[in-house]
Amino acid sequence: MTITNTVPGRWAEGVGLVLGPLLLLAGVLTRLGADDFFPGQLAAYAAGSGRMVLSYSLFAAGIVLLWPAVTALARMIGATRPGWAGWGLVLVLLGLFGRVFHAGVSHLAFHLVDVLGLDAAQRAVAATYGAFHVFKAVNVCIMAGWVVLAIGAYLARALGPVRCVALGLAAGLPLGVLKGSSDPVSLVALAGLAVALVPLGVAVLREGPAPRWWAVGLTVALIPAAFLLGMSG
Repeated sequence: MTITNTVPGRWAEGVGLVLGPLLLLAGVLTRLGADDFFPGQLAAYAAGSGRMVLSYSLFAAGIVLLWPAVTALARMIGATRPGWAGWGLVLVLLGLFGRVFHAGVSHLAFHLVDVLGLDAAQRAVAATYGAFHVFKAVNVCIMAGWVVLAIGAYLARALGPVRCVALGLAAGLPLGVLKGSSDPVSLVALAGLAVALVPLGVAVLREGPAPRWWAVGLTVALIPAAFLLGMSG
């Protein structure tokens, strides 16, 4: 297995493989106990906004970090099964775009509680929950992409059978705006994603030389700098 000298690079892919699933799992575990549908999620925010903001932030960060992760896996699959790799990667990435959109709408809905109060926010979300948006077209991709990628990984022998099944379980993660995703099915889906991807990420990170010290320092410094710039804008 060789993933060096590729875009986005071994370190981005390895970090995504390890942290993506773990951040998703941490985000869901943080909101355990809250009702999974939007009235309960908004009520949980009203009762403890810090916990819900942390939960949804962890989940959104995990979604973003999955794009280099699935890129790495698709490259491995593509060595012998390019069709499965291409379709799996495209479908999963479209699904990830949809989940990022859902995260943005959820963020706005939470802050309606701050502005309007809980009851009014719940009514506003209920009245607009089924509104059309272009990302409705990728809902099927959110579920189907993981199955296609898992089949491709099995056919290409990129992962073992158990980890391929675990990867396919990610299709069971609920989708949509203000979905708690803390039910047993969701936890199994995310545990499967972690079983499939985290060991691969560790292997990728251990392959090849360590990064230069200045590159690590620059990366660490850029994270708070980006937050400060974003907040000041």
